[in-house]
Amino acid sequence: MTDTLDRTDTPQPKPPTDPDETRKALIRLAIVVVGGLLLAARVGVIKTVLVVIALLVMIMLHEFGHFVAAKKGGMKVTEFFVGFGPRLWSIRKGETEYGVKALPLGGYVKIIGMHNLDRIEDPADEPRTYRQQPFPQRLGVAVAGSMMHFLIAIVLFAVINTMVGIPQPSLRVGEISRVTGERSPAEQAGFQVGDRIVSVDGQRYDSWDQIPPYIRARPEQPIEFVVERGDRTLTLTATPLDMSKVTAHGQPASKEPRGFIGIGPSVELATKGLMGVPLAFEQLIGGDFDSDPNQVAPGLVENAKALAQVFSPSGMASYWRNITGDARPGTADEGTRFLSPVGLVRIAGTAADTGWLEVLILLIMINIFVGLFNLVPLLPLDGGHVIIAVYEAIRSKIQGARYYTDVAKLMPLTYAAFLLIVFLGASALYLDIARPLQLN
Repeated sequence: MTDTLDRTDTPQPKPPTDPDETRKALIRLAIVVVGGLLLAARVGVIKTVLVVIALLVMIMLHEFGHFVAAKKGGMKVTEFFVGFGPRLWSIRKGETEYGVKALPLGGYVKIIGMHNLDRIEDPADEPRTYRQQPFPQRLGVAVAGSMMHFLIAIVLFAVINTMVGIPQPSLRVGEISRVTGERSPAEQAGFQVGDRIVSVDGQRYDSWDQIPPYIRARPEQPIEFVVERGDRTLTLTATPLDMSKVTAHGQPASKEPRGFIGIGPSVELATKGLMGVPLAFEQLIGGDFDSDPNQVAPGLVENAKALAQVFSPSGMASYWRNITGDARPGTADEGTRFLSPVGLVRIAGTAADTGWLEVLILLIMINIFVGLFNLVPLLPLDGGHVIIAVYEAIRSKIQGARYYTDVAKLMPLTYAAFLLIVFLGASALYLDIARPLQLN
């Protein structure tokens, strides 16, 4: 959903009305799309391109949410475009022009009369402007884009739950690690990848999650493991290191005594059947991402906390240290950053090469974050329209007559928010080029 925040209207080129010219424009668009896909296949990045296309579809669905809500609310929608810049193709159906523009960096829906600065060419259209609609309709349009992101996330969660499977740690050893370049207690005890843990000090466990706390609580105390290796049953004894006595980056690896032997679980995918559908709604809200085995991606609660932390004074200080190169290795500073399209495409490529589960998780994370970020109560974000609609409803109720916000008074704050978004985008691009994230 877009806004026209200036006081003058810039004439827009009209779409071609000649059917033959429309067909030619559509053919040109098809040639560009097919040519791009063939080139991507040629250079071996077709999976990455498909993920990028999925992101563009996500953007289109965001705008489609605004479009449907506006239409159902009786508002006049004059444009629905994917992309920005020069028009590649468009067609007019009724009062709305649909089309594609050259730069696939977003999309927009043009709803007339979003605020008091938006001029209307035909006064007869004033009753169908956004600003003249009742509070429920305006609120519905404002939140529709974010709701589409959350709906997409629910669908993707359900696909993982019912078809792909949720990664669950098994009782089988999947990795053996070292400590500061030396052999870990697990290597010294003779553990091998594929060993299935039968018992620990005579205690049998139902899941892997119960084993690490037992090990952490017993630094420098021998622990006896019974494991199955093929058709053999073996007894292995490992003595956990005390991580408070191990240094990393010149600092103790743990502030308090904590046992470590260096084994990690193998991961198996478990589907939930039809129960995976209601579970998807719970996953959208989200629990403790670190402790809930069913939470494959951070939900709304975790994302809201992370967003609040980033924009807190300490979070912005960490972000600035990241930009200046003063971020401390191994601290939260390194994770305090946004992704530009360059970084996003890079991560999308890595996810696509890893597997479809990683792609789905990436798309879920993007949809939840974008949906939540759009609800930040500042123009030009959708949340700005939400807070204006709520404020107008309250003022109208108090004074007993319809109240209209003068958006001109909000322009300084709007420009500040816009400059902040530009700064975040430019700095994210710089970081993704100068110091790209190191992915496993």
